[in-house]
Amino acid sequence: MSTFAFTDEQLQLRESVRRYLTDHATVSRTRELMGDSDGFDRQSFQGLFNELGIGGVHLPEEYGGAGLSYVELCVVLEEMGRALYPSPYLSSNVLAANALLLTGTTEQKAELLPLIASGARLATVALYEDSNRSDVANIEQIVVGGSFTGTKSFVLDATVAECFVVVAREGSDRHNAPRFWLADSNDPGIKCSATESIDSTRRIGSVSFDNVSVERLGEAERDLTRFDKFVDLASVALANEMVGGAQWLLESSVEYANSRVQFGRPISSMQAIKHKCADLLLEIELAKSGAYRAAQAVADDDPALPVYANIAKAAANDAYMKSAADAIQIHGGIGFTWDNDTHLWFKRAKSSQVLLGTSEIHRDQLLERIDFLEAD
Repeated sequence: MSTFAFTDEQLQLRESVRRYLTDHATVSRTRELMGDSDGFDRQSFQGLFNELGIGGVHLPEEYGGAGLSYVELCVVLEEMGRALYPSPYLSSNVLAANALLLTGTTEQKAELLPLIASGARLATVALYEDSNRSDVANIEQIVVGGSFTGTKSFVLDATVAECFVVVAREGSDRHNAPRFWLADSNDPGIKCSATESIDSTRRIGSVSFDNVSVERLGEAERDLTRFDKFVDLASVALANEMVGGAQWLLESSVEYANSRVQFGRPISSMQAIKHKCADLLLEIELAKSGAYRAAQAVADDDPALPVYANIAKAAANDAYMKSAADAIQIHGGIGFTWDNDTHLWFKRAKSSQVLLGTSEIHRDQLLERIDFLEAD
């Protein structure tokens, strides 16, 4: 297996995104947006598309994208995670765009993807319901005769979305695979409400659908692999965002340890702090390796992607939560105070840890998938 390394172009993309976020996504601005009704700065968000052209970084050029790979997309997401950038990028330009790419007809993709890539239309995926909080594939809500009634929970950026990609089965047959359906937020049968959560930098909401007319994405089929691949792609994207946040926590902890003087010397000179930072560095680098390899697997259309996706998300869960907990300890008594910024990344780590599956869920699924691949 060849050693993974970013290309010069990918490193330049990283630098451009980091520079933009340094200028437009300061922690003070993020704190202001935590109390805003939208939860993000529309002007700076639009600037990502106008100035950097990353609204459709992994989308084909024929649909208004840049025609790059999933690796470039994950570079962008890692930088957003590092900056704790509050925006609908993950929900609209990643999750909803992926659903369209995987299942949409040529006409549907040509109509919607350019709007998403340009930032002209915000979309999100309504995935979670009471039945699938621990198993995302356990979808029970159904579409009958092109109409959908049900309630979706934990919908990212629900209150600002202009288009919903709803995950539901067609008809009452449990053998029907979960499918993707389009619903317009202007439909009078759709009601959105914000959900208060631990992480105020990532907005979620509850969406109720009452006899809402929905359009099937793509042609009729019973191919479960499309839904499974959507979840794998989402897990890889989130894992890369998470390792960016973990990296920031390590850097901020080292910076604080070098400046904090205790007993006449910086606490960074103390063995306990050195060991904690060294262990944390190892954990984060291992998680990065998993996230980067999974992103490359997507780019290569590697049949082992399901395994890499499980490894990436499980490792990112562990590394992000460990870095958050250790960062608070290294910062001492101020680590979890409101005035210190560490708690913001801690809360993002916790919300991301359960989104799309905990480490235990991904490891259990990994064992099943390894057995399947070996048998195949």
